[in-house]
Amino acid sequence: MPFVRIGEHAGLNRELVGGKAFSLNTMARLGLPVPPAFVLTVDECARYLSGGTLTDEVRRGLRMEVAELERALNRTFGGGERPLLLSVRSGAARSMPGMMDTILNLGINADVEQRLREWTGDGRYPADSHRRFADQFRSVVGVAPPDDPWEQLEAAVGAVFRSWQSSRATAYRRHHGMSDDGGTAVTVQAMVFGNLDDKSGTGVLFTRDPVSSASKPFGEWLPGGQGEDVVSGRSTPKPLEELSRSLAEVYEELMTAAQLLERSVRDVLDIEFTVESGTLWLLQCRVAKRSATAAIHHAVSLKREGIISAEEALARISPQQLESFFRPRLAPRAQAESVLLAAGETACPGVASGVVVTDADEADDMAAEGVDVVLARPTTDPNDVHGMLAAVAVITEIGGATSHAAVVSRELNRVCVVGCGEGTLMDLAGRTVTVDATNGEILDGRLEVETPSPDHPDIAVIRRWLRAFSDTPATAQLKSVLEIPHIH
Repeated sequence: MPFVRIGEHAGLNRELVGGKAFSLNTMARLGLPVPPAFVLTVDECARYLSGGTLTDEVRRGLRMEVAELERALNRTFGGGERPLLLSVRSGAARSMPGMMDTILNLGINADVEQRLREWTGDGRYPADSHRRFADQFRSVVGVAPPDDPWEQLEAAVGAVFRSWQSSRATAYRRHHGMSDDGGTAVTVQAMVFGNLDDKSGTGVLFTRDPVSSASKPFGEWLPGGQGEDVVSGRSTPKPLEELSRSLAEVYEELMTAAQLLERSVRDVLDIEFTVESGTLWLLQCRVAKRSATAAIHHAVSLKREGIISAEEALARISPQQLESFFRPRLAPRAQAESVLLAAGETACPGVASGVVVTDADEADDMAAEGVDVVLARPTTDPNDVHGMLAAVAVITEIGGATSHAAVVSRELNRVCVVGCGEGTLMDLAGRTVTVDATNGEILDGRLEVETPSPDHPDIAVIRRWLRAFSDTPATAQLKSVLEIPHIH
């Protein structure tokens, strides 16, 4: 059977159900609040891509599994006094943030919108949800959504399977040396609504800061929003502390869940959540993408706290992250004499200089000619990834530290500043700038840099560990970066 119900199995195979469903199952088994869901496995993706259509077995199974969601929430898909809407999300075994497709609010049509209006007594939220769905369905599936919710669901599942073969997903796998074999699972989950009322919203929490060396939680909160608003970067959210002030009990529940998950997974986590009318729901949990500075510090900290061993800590640090840690930084004199053009939030620290380009295709073409380019966008989306790969730095006008631009740049170790303000960057096209992402600043001209000291406390700890271990292929690479003699 190509379906697996979330929360009903003590252990799931990540290669079969994908990272998203695996994380939902982990959270559900820990007793955390997860909206009911089921997953179509990666194997079904391969069958779909081979045949180009959903099998009769899958069509029948979708109706059976949706009926289980209806029973769990006492809601009705496609109508009823309490309508059920669905999210349809991709989920490969290895995280590919933003590279494949998602459709939210599926199941809505004019009749369901009216039923939601009658149920909630609010006309704004149903209309907002309907608009979001129609826009996203057109973008992902390529046609206007049909009125029949079951036709919507089948079309969405097929489109998410096909997104495994999209040009952006293929380019991402090529860059990271990932195989094109396999595919994506599809998770179908009951929707919860961050846009329902003034006690609703959405956010992202990192159990430790993914940018700096701070070991405290870090996150962002968007009242009245849905999850895509935060991760897409279309909206600039508030600091997570705003949630602690407006919904203190929800904040404390979220912090408790984050601590439980970090102890269970034994790593720094990225948790997506929604609050619906004061009720917390967890929608995603994955190992957090982090800057080189954060990767090194958190590995050392987790070992110091007894959560992981020294061997595990070293395995979580790549040679590329060590090299990035020693990237040049802005010289004090250059900083003092610099001219500030724009400022935003640090998403991935470092310093890089180049010519500002506002189009991803142009950035790719210029980089191929040997030009250092800084990709400037209002906000990035998966279609910009090839330009992000080509650029020495990425800067955006809107979006926060959990936006698409921020998350992808951290994984690429690409210098990045986000949220510089609407209308601040597009007029810089063609200008040479220096992006000082350590301070979140865009500065005029190509400025002088200096190399950081090799005596940082975290690096000293890593040197000590490496000297104590015989060589493996991984430790040998780390030793080479730090110029430590190999032990055979």
